Amino acid sequence: MLSYEELRQDAEIRTYIERADESLAALGYTEHSFAHVTRVSETAGYILKTLGYSEREVELARIAGYLHDIGNLVNRVDHSQSGAVMAFRLLDHRNCAPEDIATIVTAIGNHDEGTGVPVNAVAAALILADKSDVRSSRVRNPDPQLFDIHDRVNYSVKKSVLKINEEHTLIKLKLSVDTHVSSVMDYFEIFLQRMILCRKAADKLGLQFRLLINEQQLM
Repeated sequence: MLSYEELRQDAEIRTYIERADESLAALGYTEHSFAHVTRVSETAGYILKTLGYSEREVELARIAGYLHDIGNLVNRVDHSQSGAVMAFRLLDHRNCAPEDIATIVTAIGNHDEGTGVPVNAVAAALILADKSDVRSSRVRNPDPQLFDIHDRVNYSVKKSVLKINEEHTLIKLKLSVDTHVSSVMDYFEIFLQRMILCRKAADKLGLQFRLLINEQQLM
């Protein structure tokens, strides 16, 4: 099986990730390049490893995390579906096993809140990892006066931690938010559907989802 580390060194795939992020930068979106996909990969792997899934499933979650936003190369609209098709071709040409390709493609095709459903454990881990990556360093706009609501919300998040408790019953997303930059209501205005999807993903993994902002539990 192609490993996550081999994938990270693949020049062709790195080019597609870079160019996909260039398109999003042109549209004014937050960072979706290597910092984001690496963090998502590692977080998805952490979730399944902590819950006792096999090393193979952990590796599939890491690979899905690395490739999950590649569809932005085609268009932001329906990028999860186009990304899944791209991932299928890339992995098939690298002689990955059909069972592994199927799992990865399914996860990528279901990671976005518009159409996504946590249909398997890898998809659930990918959803939680992707939607929890909210942080100020993803904002590219250098002028706070020109921030839109997405910029304000991301810029206001000074710390983001996703953690499973020792009993493996809860997964908590803890955010430290500067409310002088953005209100908690702003966060919910743009992220409510994402948080609902996170709750469904946690349920798929046998966990309860909790959202804490500035130590206050909101979900």
